[in-house]
Amino acid sequence: MTTYALTDSWTMTRRELARWGRQPVTVVVNLVFPVMLLLMFGYLVGGGRGVSGEYLDFLVPGMLALTMAFGLEGTMVAVTQDLTKGVIDRFRSMPMANGAVLVGRSAADMLQSALGLAVLLAVAAALGWRVNGGPAGFLGAVGLLLLFRFAMLWIGIHLALVAGKPELVQAVQILVWPVGFLSNAFAAPGSMPDWLGTVVQWNPLSQTATAVRDLFGSPGGEPGHVWAAVVWPLALLAVFFPLAVRRFARLSR
Repeated sequence: MTTYALTDSWTMTRRELARWGRQPVTVVVNLVFPVMLLLMFGYLVGGGRGVSGEYLDFLVPGMLALTMAFGLEGTMVAVTQDLTKGVIDRFRSMPMANGAVLVGRSAADMLQSALGLAVLLAVAAALGWRVNGGPAGFLGAVGLLLLFRFAMLWIGIHLALVAGKPELVQAVQILVWPVGFLSNAFAAPGSMPDWLGTVVQWNPLSQTATAVRDLFGSPGGEPGHVWAAVVWPLALLAVFFPLAVRRFARLSR
């Protein structure tokens, strides 16, 4: 049974990857947009408040975490389009593992997210940013970033299934922006009003950014945040993964 589920999920992953070749502009935009944000905040907007040391060293880990939260609309639109066009109904009529369509979609998104992460890291290195935490710290930071992306992805899939229509995705996507900007991606919480700093510190994105900064050896990193950067995504997955699968299973009922 497990073998069939993996095979079905891989088939759906290949289907989603085939879309890349038919929609190259979308893929390029998703890769370039985080780079534009990095350049804009690093060189046009300027340094963050309450940041000690080089702002670029503080900004890059925050931008990496922010990138893992953004860009979910592609996955959400693809899911809703399959719903409205009856594609998912056709898949569900086949002898296919329940949820294979969603797993395939998430796997393709994770591959694109890993590619986008590599591009942003390469651009940051070209701008002079360096990792000071060693190879183990680097790999640990990348792992935390991808874990956070995986959790955000399943939130997006669940919301897409709830929305049901592509035109509603934009309204749902707006909810991602407060999560992104009410964080420590651009400024230190200590420079904010107490109430706002508390909200920012409890943001899961902030926990990931702080842990990643610590593992990279960058300014703004604090020891002890790695556990929170692991627990938060796992908790979100424990809630939204079963919700998405259950919602998908009930679509035709």
